[in-house]
Amino acid sequence: MATAQQIRKAYLDYVLTNNEKPKSVYVFVKKLKITEADFYQFFSSFESIEKTIWFELTFETINKIKEQEVWLQYTAREKMLSFFYSYLENLKNERSFVIYSLKNHRGKFSTPDVLAGVKPIFENFAQEIIEEGLDSGELAERRFLSKRYKDALWIQFAFIVNFWINDDSEGFEKSDEAIEKGINVTFDLFQHSPIDNLLEYGKFLSRNGKFAEKMRF
Repeated sequence: MATAQQIRKAYLDYVLTNNEKPKSVYVFVKKLKITEADFYQFFSSFESIEKTIWFELTFETINKIKEQEVWLQYTAREKMLSFFYSYLENLKNERSFVIYSLKNHRGKFSTPDVLAGVKPIFENFAQEIIEEGLDSGELAERRFLSKRYKDALWIQFAFIVNFWINDDSEGFEKSDEAIEKGINVTFDLFQHSPIDNLLEYGKFLSRNGKFAEKMRF
């Protein structure tokens, strides 16, 4: 009986050789010389194989960077930069698959189905970092907006990965630049700014209107 790893390897070999998925599970398992029951013991569909690969790539990256000795010393910004640099490094091992998978499941206005398992674990990871940043004062606590910070980081995730699969620069230098600029701009927006000070001053004045009236000359 085939293992999940053997089925995964055979599927990857097929799609990367033919640039399309097998016509059916029946045809696929017949060539692999296993039964359909063997296949369905591990995967519910071809798409579930791709979802599993994406999940593992993301989960492995998060675990790996958290094991670094310097991880706890990083700021929220540095942790997110570390994730993306490490993630693209990890994706290099499966670049052909990543390009095939995203280009064949590209959605116009929504997250590709193959990333359905990635989004929740990435957002949970991002939320952990955001909460640390809010607690330390590195990030600004903003009513309503703070809850949307993780959404902004998911947009960065989609942008960076899509940028990388189209990057033809030497050593993917442009992708590294995209990470640096994109994450730094995003975290600049998350941090306190003169606008925040102005809003806080406005709140102070509104709360102390009567006192301000008495101070008029």
